[in-house]
Amino acid sequence: MSRIFVTRRGRLLRIVAACAVLLALIGYGIAQLVTGGPGAPRCTVAADGASYSLAPEQAVNAATISAVGSERGLPERAVTIALATAMQESGLRNIHHGDRDSLGLFQQRPTQGWGSAQQITDPVYAAGKFYDHLVEVPGYSRLPLTVAAQKVQRSGFPQAYAKHEPDASLLSSALTGRVEAAFSCTTSPSDGKKGDAAAVRAKLRREFGAAAVPAPGTLASPGSGGTGAAGGAAARTLVVPVPEKAPGPGEPAVGGRERRGWQLASWAVAHATELRIERVSFGGRVWTAADSRDGWRKDGKGGEGAAGSGNSPENAAAEVRILTAQ
Repeated sequence: MSRIFVTRRGRLLRIVAACAVLLALIGYGIAQLVTGGPGAPRCTVAADGASYSLAPEQAVNAATISAVGSERGLPERAVTIALATAMQESGLRNIHHGDRDSLGLFQQRPTQGWGSAQQITDPVYAAGKFYDHLVEVPGYSRLPLTVAAQKVQRSGFPQAYAKHEPDASLLSSALTGRVEAAFSCTTSPSDGKKGDAAAVRAKLRREFGAAAVPAPGTLASPGSGGTGAAGGAAARTLVVPVPEKAPGPGEPAVGGRERRGWQLASWAVAHATELRIERVSFGGRVWTAADSRDGWRKDGKGGEGAAGSGNSPENAAAEVRILTAQ
């Protein structure tokens, strides 16, 4: 009798062990699906001895959340609250499912007056609606993050936001430009498709506001060779001026030229894979898709490496230059 029991017990242990191995393999498979696997493109923010890594899709959404907050002239704390909320609600992914009719980055619900399903799954709209409600919370910037987020979200698990605050704070410090050259991404080998400077400009204008980005037709600065030569560096280059003056009423309150420039540059790097951006330069530093694993480096070439690029040391902090893939 005891022999039968031991045999059955051993068989049961083997089954349990096999199930544990199977669950581990499933978990690993899910992790690889989410992260893209070893060697897949990743974005990283590193500052003050801490770091946080995220997938390109997540980086794009985080950069959009930061840009929309900037366009509204909101402080970095508002961006941190929004990022932590989106980290908890969707993992910074624009998902089309959720609890009941919840959708998008912030799991907003059409039936609760947040907008239509199409609007809620537009990251720019979703971030804007979150900020609309956040600024109505008295003293939100001085409240604990969990309290501020909960007053907007009305979640069943309000304390869940707290665990994301350190990473959200680190990410917002880079994406709002307070910490320079802290945000970088690696990219995949080119798929051969060309970038479009006009598409980059259009997205920048939508997220940062029309006043922040040159109007159509101003793709390259004077002295860069103009926009005529098809396929040339000038035709593929978007030059975004960074004003020296302090923001006025209704303009983004980002804390000066350097901070504004790094916010725009970080946004461009976050969107590099999506918009096929090949090179970003600002403040005497450069990020390139070809050497993306090296992050931001000292710009020893000047501009796009072409004569008369206009990116001399004296104006390196006056403009962000974005070169799209050829």
